[in-house]
Amino acid sequence: MTLTDETPAGRPPLPGGPPRTPAARRAVPRPGRPSGSARPSGSAPLRPARRTVRALARRFAEAAPGVRRGLRRLVVLLCLTPLTVVLAHQALRTPSPDSATAYGVVVLAGTIALLYLAYSRYEDPSTTRGPHEPDPGFPPLPARPRVDFLVAVKDEAGAIEACVRSMAGSDCPGVRIVVVDDFSTDGTRDILMRLRDELGITVLLLDRNVGKKHALVAACARADAEVLAFTDSDCVLAPDALRRCVDALARHARLGAVSGHCRALNADASLLTRIQDTWYEGQFRVAKAAESSFGSVSCVSGPLAVFRREAIYNYLPAWSHDRFLGAPFRFATDRQLTGYVLGQAWIGRSLKERYRSSPFVSGEDHPERRWRVGYVRSAHVRTNVPVRLVPLMRQQVRWKKSFIRNLFFTGSFMWRRGPGPAALFYGHVLWVLAAPLMALRHLVWAPAHGAYFLTLLYVCGVLLKGCVWGLAYRIDHPGDTRWRYRPVMSLFSSVVLAWLLPYSLLTVKRGVWSRSAT
Repeated sequence: MTLTDETPAGRPPLPGGPPRTPAARRAVPRPGRPSGSARPSGSAPLRPARRTVRALARRFAEAAPGVRRGLRRLVVLLCLTPLTVVLAHQALRTPSPDSATAYGVVVLAGTIALLYLAYSRYEDPSTTRGPHEPDPGFPPLPARPRVDFLVAVKDEAGAIEACVRSMAGSDCPGVRIVVVDDFSTDGTRDILMRLRDELGITVLLLDRNVGKKHALVAACARADAEVLAFTDSDCVLAPDALRRCVDALARHARLGAVSGHCRALNADASLLTRIQDTWYEGQFRVAKAAESSFGSVSCVSGPLAVFRREAIYNYLPAWSHDRFLGAPFRFATDRQLTGYVLGQAWIGRSLKERYRSSPFVSGEDHPERRWRVGYVRSAHVRTNVPVRLVPLMRQQVRWKKSFIRNLFFTGSFMWRRGPGPAALFYGHVLWVLAAPLMALRHLVWAPAHGAYFLTLLYVCGVLLKGCVWGLAYRIDHPGDTRWRYRPVMSLFSSVVLAWLLPYSLLTVKRGVWSRSAT
């Protein structure tokens, strides 16, 4: 593999202001506003109940931090009481439950635990302070660290310009943008050359297709900043998204990596995109927030993944040459890279020894640390999600293969990070592995044996879980009616997507990198 470096002379100017063109400004989403949502239509008088809520919220914001934490946990517990009563009733009513009942109890208990952690313990690390006393084992970043912002692209002529313009529109100081083209043939290179001349970005052209991981590692070889940030080529970032993630790393010296908050960019395109959009919201706002409360987010997702250089640099050759079942493994880009941050205290030394001849290891050696991995809710990024069923199924198969690979990697050390992170990780594994078995039993076996009530009970349980996640969406987004799509996503996941896990297992060695959302 050879590179053509299309870098302008010297380090390019640092983008520090708003997007430079009207097109770029239109492409950048506003934080906190779903795409396609209507603007407020006027200044109608507030209802008494809404005035009361706002007054309480104001008093809550003015309270001491300890009081706020206590009140928040009390309110969350009160809100979860109905679900807890249902769980206790179900557990006590069937002292010797069958497998299906036990699965339902575990799923409900897991949902309650996730919601409690996400809403009572999680705090956005970009707005909170770290410990007053510095930790000598974790040297802090400069207040304004240099950032190399990297993206790999392959045949994304329709999306790459909006992505790069949103990267250039970041208000984070000290950023150099590096785009590596993985041998595109659809005109993407022409677009990148034009953007290079206009925005002063660095463009690397590969002379053959090598895959996302190898392409990004080729870009990392040119990176010299204290922070390495990544996004996907079909994403558009809010102007402050990257700065918030970098602020989180600068404020908390023990944080080795953080994930941004992702929603669908094309949420209004179809029913499929709407239900995926609400699913994204829950997976970040609830699941990642719960993991972040323990500093153990298991997947720093590709739409906005920001790392301290010391946390990943020595492990980039292991990442790009990852093998599974005796063959190169092209997926698991996000989960695998996160795994090196989470587990380097136990596996880092052996990995560095294995790749000691690589310039990423021989050039600089960073101590293996027990980093924390967080999530920044206020760092908004949007991604194009599949519009049609077939591309969605392909994406899901890719993700499930990544899940299988990561189970054998991160699963080998996650129990060392403590009971909380271990319970969340292995509980999720149990949840995913049992899903196709539960679908087979309730949607195939039960109707075949006339047990229609069992099928109805299963469907009702799935919808109940979806309604709980939908209620969480409704609380976070008052006035947004998209919460109604969340139960549909739960049903779709249980009836359709659950079957893809066995298929993904059987075809785990087969890998093609495609990001098509159409």
